[in-house]
Amino acid sequence: MSRTIKAWLSIGSTYTYLTALRLRSVVDASGIKLDIRPISIRQIMKNMDNIPFPPSKKTKVDYMWRDIQRRSEFYSLPVPDVPAPYPLKEFDRANLVGIVMERDGRYLEYFEETYRAWFLDGLEAGSDQNLENVSRALGTSLPEILEEASSSEIVEIYENNTAEAQTAGVFGAPSFEVNGEIFWGDDRLEDAIRFAKQRQ
Repeated sequence: MSRTIKAWLSIGSTYTYLTALRLRSVVDASGIKLDIRPISIRQIMKNMDNIPFPPSKKTKVDYMWRDIQRRSEFYSLPVPDVPAPYPLKEFDRANLVGIVMERDGRYLEYFEETYRAWFLDGLEAGSDQNLENVSRALGTSLPEILEEASSSEIVEIYENNTAEAQTAGVFGAPSFEVNGEIFWGDDRLEDAIRFAKQRQ
């Protein structure tokens, strides 16, 4: 019997580049199923008065970008030129589109292509050019997706996901939940999978 992990994902998190480019292969290899919940980690951080990488903390910001490059090499992923455009101007739009793509069963494709365009091509996630390129790569109708993404129903799902994530104890993205326990960060993905399998 396969085990399900709840994946709290938010396009806009920098370290999520690593997750976006490897999540499908890791999940396929493990046999784990994902319950994907796109959220606004920005809103959760605002609620917690937490600004993770402000310009005033240049040493920490520089470390973050270099760390992503190092971990990309470790995973044999494309190493991005840094810094990528950050923070996102269209943060919410990127994630609202993600909810539409999840309903269509194509979230992980969208997730990966969005981060590739953002980190490797310098096209800010949620921007017109990023969305156009991703939509072209996936063969989807961008006007239809954007119309649905702006609907009250999708906005409500986004807000409810975000509120549920904060109640569950999510404070950063990506986070993975197993039996009510939170595993935060790309480097905890495998831990969450091991934990889930132990609970079978």
